[in-house]
Amino acid sequence: MKVIVFLAEGFEEVEALTTVDYLRRKGIVVDTVSITSDKEVKGAHQVTVLADKIIDEITDLDSYDGVIIPGGIPGATNLRDHSRVVEIVKTLYDKGKLAAAICAGPIVLERAGIIKGKKVTSYPGFEGDLKDGIYEEERVVVDGNMITARGPAIAVDFAIEIIKYLLGAEKAEELKKDILYNK
Repeated sequence: MKVIVFLAEGFEEVEALTTVDYLRRKGIVVDTVSITSDKEVKGAHQVTVLADKIIDEITDLDSYDGVIIPGGIPGATNLRDHSRVVEIVKTLYDKGKLAAAICAGPIVLERAGIIKGKKVTSYPGFEGDLKDGIYEEERVVVDGNMITARGPAIAVDFAIEIIKYLLGAEKAEELKKDILYNK
């Protein structure tokens, strides 16, 4: 399994890095991808991360099983306003691959035109930006090959649902045990 986690200036560090860490613990290949020509990306709380790749290096979309959009402002709006990010999200989703977004991130899914008639959630206050979806005030919402979640405190649950989707419930339960989730 292999996924993209997009990083844009102002991304929410907890949402991005928790997801990357937990997916890698379960053997999922995660490419963190900067949307600029610079691999260094500064998060919303001044944490600078060195991305694995820049967006121009993403050429073989068929090698990916999904795309993950962290929130954070202005990170999520920077992703939403980047035409190649939106194109990649739509292409992967239309091929039946995973499209996952947390916090403000679902605005990227909206821009890609893929939430129409789908159950979605987001950070409170973004409901108006997700009018094509069926909004639910749940921690994590799964609808087909789309996973959305509320915000930073839910990053662990978000990662667990992604693992469950990609690798199955047994691997998700293994992670929960490994990280003392239920202790």
